Amino acid sequence: MGKASLPFPSLVVPLVLLLLPLSRSASVVTHLPGFHGRLPFHLETGYVGVDEETGAELFYYFVESERSPETDPLILWMTGGPFCSGMIFFEVGPMKFVLAPYNGSLPQLTYNPYSWSKTASIILLDSPVGTGFSYARDVKGYHDIGDFSFSMHVVIFLNKWFTDHPHYQSNPFFVGGSSYAGKMSPIIAQHISQGLCSRQPCYRLRL
Repeated sequence: MGKASLPFPSLVVPLVLLLLPLSRSASVVTHLPGFHGRLPFHLETGYVGVDEETGAELFYYFVESERSPETDPLILWMTGGPFCSGMIFFEVGPMKFVLAPYNGSLPQLTYNPYSWSKTASIILLDSPVGTGFSYARDVKGYHDIGDFSFSMHVVIFLNKWFTDHPHYQSNPFFVGGSSYAGKMSPIIAQHISQGLCSRQPCYRLRL
């Protein structure tokens, strides 16, 4: 059997990466409401601009590996829906809610001892635009949200994120997700394998 290919030209990814620089911002978070004390892991959150015309920005959580971040794998993890947030409180993340009857107070958080961050660094991404804290300044940014724009925005995000975090470019890199993101992950991986590493930065995608 021949290899199946998506109906997207292989030139799309290199051309997308020629876009003018978009805004990027990041902050290190050491405390969270509902959790007592300092977080027992390194957490960075921030925005990366992915569409200059609409001002679209994707929000991310980055949890550094608690073992050996210099050599451990880096995972881009997306949640399904689409439009479900990649919050650190669910699935593979390092935090979880304390299950208790609601009494009107702030929900309490506890550390997840089974988090994937025990052995890998994780980027939890709010994608597509309109998911979680991700947004567009122009309402047009919410109109054209399909699999193609979804995947292209993630590719732009990754290129800019790795530019800002060059020390992770040599780590084994995986793309994954649950539910609908399981459909998007191979599309994003194909875009990367088709041409992302023809430009800098280049990183070690594992399939």
